[in-house]
Amino acid sequence: LREVMAGLMMRAVRGVLSAGTRNFSVSAPKRAKVSVLGAAGGIGQPLSLLLKQSILVSELALYDVANTVGVAADLSHIESACQVKGYVGESQLEECLQGSNIVIIPAGVPRKPGMTRDDLFNINAGIAMSLSEAASKVCPEAMLCIISNPVNSTVPIASEVYKKNGVFDPRKMFGVTTLDVVRANTFISELKGTPVTQTNCHVIGGHAGITILPLLSQVEPACQFTDEERAALTTRIQNAGTEVVEAKAGGGSATLSMAYAGARFAFSLLQAMNGAKDIVECSFVESDVTELQFFSTPLQLGPQGVQQNLGVPTLTDFEQEALQKMKPELSSSIAKGIKFANQ
Repeated sequence: LREVMAGLMMRAVRGVLSAGTRNFSVSAPKRAKVSVLGAAGGIGQPLSLLLKQSILVSELALYDVANTVGVAADLSHIESACQVKGYVGESQLEECLQGSNIVIIPAGVPRKPGMTRDDLFNINAGIAMSLSEAASKVCPEAMLCIISNPVNSTVPIASEVYKKNGVFDPRKMFGVTTLDVVRANTFISELKGTPVTQTNCHVIGGHAGITILPLLSQVEPACQFTDEERAALTTRIQNAGTEVVEAKAGGGSATLSMAYAGARFAFSLLQAMNGAKDIVECSFVESDVTELQFFSTPLQLGPQGVQQNLGVPTLTDFEQEALQKMKPELSSSIAKGIKFANQ
């Protein structure tokens, strides 16, 4: 079992557990405190399980409105050096956040059949705002990773909160869109037979429906797609969340794959914070690469978060058309978040 888990983690952390990691020594890493807000939920529990196994996490602080003491007790029995503590309710939120280096927010209600990410807005927007408010006051220097949907709106909400409190640093606030990349890599591998662990497809735009734009022209290793394959694959990646919601038939949304994607992004951040080079992940951040205030692009990560925004590469006609088509919807979602935070 240990060998199996080690293999999984090596993929997730991209070599953190390997002695041959690029320009990175695991002999004396700087270990971090990671807080997970919404840790007792469908995403939070498996995400915390993955984080507990990382040698780069010294302390795992688990917060939710209920059940986190039990989750923490369960995880604390795992034979890794990371210490775990559970915090319950608003009165313990600030204590949870004290000294955090990374804060991950998967809190919120899941999608149900027939729901869009927009349907989640009224509930999850308020949750994202209150948790961001606490983080901005207690640990404003921490990396903030937002999973709560709709990401196209919750990231602008959190950004406005940080700006109001005078602590916003665009290098340190991320909308976690990694699941779109993970899905793209998986579906491309299934279609074209490329090794899934070596397949890499950047995904730009946002994190809902047509705002998700996989750059199939940039896939590594290079793949050729017919027009029909390109259109079908793009649509499947865009609607993959709905695919899971419908398959679970009322039993929830994409929790396990989202936990994996969230852990992958966190591990990349932890590596970069430790000085590893050439760490690139796509994420929804405030930027000026397009006329939209927020946009997901490949980012080179460093010790302070975003080291360089790698921007939007040269697009094919198909991708350029999809980019223009997404902009009104993405712009509306961003504006909706900003308005919510300022009303």
